[in-house]
Amino acid sequence: MSANAAVTGPEQLATVLDAAGPALRGLIERTERRLEEIATAYGPELTRHSASTLTAGGKRLRPMLLFICAGDADSVDLVRAAAAVELLHTATLVHDDVLDRAALRRGRPTVFSSGGRGAATATGDLLFSRAFAELTATGDNEAVRALAFASSALARGELIQREDAWKPDVTRERYLERCELKTARLFEAACRLGALLGTPGPRAADALGAFGSRIGVAFQIFDDVLDVSGPVDRTGKPRGTDLLDGTITLPLILARRRDPTLRQLAVDSPQSAEDVCDRIAATGALDDARKEAMRHVAAGKDELAALDLNGRQRRALDLVADGVVERYS
Repeated sequence: MSANAAVTGPEQLATVLDAAGPALRGLIERTERRLEEIATAYGPELTRHSASTLTAGGKRLRPMLLFICAGDADSVDLVRAAAAVELLHTATLVHDDVLDRAALRRGRPTVFSSGGRGAATATGDLLFSRAFAELTATGDNEAVRALAFASSALARGELIQREDAWKPDVTRERYLERCELKTARLFEAACRLGALLGTPGPRAADALGAFGSRIGVAFQIFDDVLDVSGPVDRTGKPRGTDLLDGTITLPLILARRRDPTLRQLAVDSPQSAEDVCDRIAATGALDDARKEAMRHVAAGKDELAALDLNGRQRRALDLVADGVVERYS
C-alpha cells in the first residue's frame, strides 16, 4: 500500500477523517444517528430488515465524499443529503440481492436470504422512498434533480448488466458505460450535493461532480478486480460471484483477448468460478484492469485542479481517490 491509505478499513477511514478535520467525524456520526432513526420508524418487521442492512459494515464512502466536497459547511440539510445518498445506495444493494438471489452481503445474510423476496423488495422500496423524502426536506430542487438523475442511471445500468449477462462479446466501452450508470452517477451525485448545499456552491458542482464520476468508475473497476482476486475474509463474498451471475466485468473482457477459450464459459458452481478466476489472473488481466482504474483516479484528480480548495479539503479528496484503488493491496 502507498503512503496514501485506502478508505475501507477502520484505520484507513480514520486517516481520511483526520485529514478532513474534526467536523467530518461529527457529520458522519450525525448521519449514522439519522439513518438509525429512519430504519426504526416503520414497525418491527421493516425495522429488523432495514436496520440490519444499514448497519452491515458500510463504509459511508458516498456521505464522506459529500461532506468533504461541502467544504466548511455544517447544516441539517447536509446530513439529510448524506442520509439520502446512503439510503439510495443501500436500497439498490437490497434490490440487487433479490435479482441475484444473493445469500451474503458484506459477510452477513442478505435480507433476501433471511426474510425472503417479499421482505427484501419491501425493504428496498422503503429505503428508496425515504431517500427522496429526506432530500426533499432540504427544499433544494437542484439537489433533488441530481439524485433523481443518479437513480434513473442506476436502473439503466442494471438493465444493461442483465442484457449483457453471459455474452461472449461485451466490449470495454460497453462495460465502462455500465460502470458510469450503475456506480459512478451516485458518486457524482454525492459530490454535486456537497457543492450545492455547502460552501463551494453551484459553480463548483460540475467539477466536483466530474471528480466523483471518475472515482466511481475506478471504484467499480476495482470492485470487479476484487471479485476475481479478493480474499473472502475481506470482501465478504466468495471469489467469482459475478461470474456465477453471468456478469461480464473488465478483468474477464481483458482476459478474453489473451485467452479466447474464456469466451465460452462454463461457470455453474463455486468451484468452477474459482477455476475461471485463476485462469483470468493467469492472463495478467488483473494488472491491466488496476491500471485502468488508476487512470480514472488520475483523471478525477485533474478535475480538481481548477477549483479553489483548501489544503485540508484537497488532501482528504486525494486520500479517498487513492483509496478506491488500494483496497486489500
